[in-house]
Amino acid sequence: MTPLSRTIGPNTLQTPPPNDSTDHTALPVHWHKRVLTLAFPIVLANLTQPILGAVDTAVAGHLDGPQYLGGVALGGLVFSFVFWGFGFLRMGTTGLVAQAFGARDGGALRASLLRALLLALAIGAAVLALQVPIIRYALVALGGSAAVQDTASAYCHARIWAAPFALGNYVVLGYLLGCQRVRLALVTQIVINLVNIVAVLLFVYRFGWGIAGIGAATAFADFCGFVLGLAILWHQRPRGLGPLAPRSLLDARALRRLVAINRDIFIRTICLLGSYGWFAHLGAREGDAVLAANAVLLNFQTFMAFGLDGFAHAAEALVGAAAGARDRYAFRQAVKITMFWSAIGAAGFSIVYWIGGEWIIGGLTDQAVVHATAMRYLPWAAILPLASVAGFLLDGVFIGATRTHELMKAMAVSLAVFLLAAWALAGSLGNHGLWLALTLFMVARGVTLAVQVPAIERAACAPDAR
Repeated sequence: MTPLSRTIGPNTLQTPPPNDSTDHTALPVHWHKRVLTLAFPIVLANLTQPILGAVDTAVAGHLDGPQYLGGVALGGLVFSFVFWGFGFLRMGTTGLVAQAFGARDGGALRASLLRALLLALAIGAAVLALQVPIIRYALVALGGSAAVQDTASAYCHARIWAAPFALGNYVVLGYLLGCQRVRLALVTQIVINLVNIVAVLLFVYRFGWGIAGIGAATAFADFCGFVLGLAILWHQRPRGLGPLAPRSLLDARALRRLVAINRDIFIRTICLLGSYGWFAHLGAREGDAVLAANAVLLNFQTFMAFGLDGFAHAAEALVGAAAGARDRYAFRQAVKITMFWSAIGAAGFSIVYWIGGEWIIGGLTDQAVVHATAMRYLPWAAILPLASVAGFLLDGVFIGATRTHELMKAMAVSLAVFLLAAWALAGSLGNHGLWLALTLFMVARGVTLAVQVPAIERAACAPDAR
């Protein structure tokens, strides 16, 4: 193995040399170790992410009335659209940085980071300027009772002030994952969540801010995480480079590529969030208890998604590095080994949910009607990990290869499957039909991506792929 150039940064991980110089016969065991070494810290980092939502849900679930839990559920969905809708800032950064990392190009690393940070701050400023209509129309679209709408509005108006910092954190995380600095990614996520836990308890129970305190605590945690992220980026900056020419950030070819990648991922994410938004909307029509129960069970999906996304993020970094080095063998190994471990993880989540689901629900709410309703639909939450695993992992493969147009088209097809299934099943089967439609959506994501993998491999590893 040959170390990367020291211009990439301090303590840079090593990566196998590209193409013919790699001893492929000696790599299978090494690849398992390499995937787990990358994935395990990312899994831990990602599992801290839903703690933000779970803490909010648990605190709201122990306030007096289901409207608080419903308000946090709808408010969280608003920020899924407002923040996660711009998740391309993380995913696009990871793909571009991973390919520059694989190609040993420190200048491209620096430029990709700065372009993404500038874009994140610009989008965050726009969100703040438009916060009133964004929150108003998003909540109207999601529905819910008047009491739920009022609590959701208070939550949103407190949390939205973190917009520039939350989006900036996506870029920081994307850069660290692309450079395979997974332990630093873990540190930043742990700090954000520790700050959030302390702040939500302080703001709600000490200051008495109620539902607004839950939103303000998350906002404060995002701010602290961004400050820490900037310090880490400065320490990890590429070394040995000349002064930055501002014109290099405006390179036409690089900007066109950045816009195309971000556009595709944005549309893909809107399709994904649209499915969850429609799921919440149809659930709200079944009453506040069903809405709250679905919100509780979606925490199961969130825990699983962030856990399995650890392997998807490892796939992003490894596939991106393989594409940057034009190493087809490394590409195939990255896909195969990350899929193997991701499937094992999905089975583990399913088993835990079957055995311990009632205990988890009890930890998220003490309201009897919400608990009983959630137990009725618990089997769907236990099935979803197995239905979701292929789609989650292959997302990472396509992002690492920066084949985002194909990713976007596959998600659009999957959304159509969900909408048709929800229309056909929700009316006759009620909330069970809605959960079945969501399960079919997850299966469709995996199928539509899997059929394209061979073509993606050929295109990403071609000598003239850049």
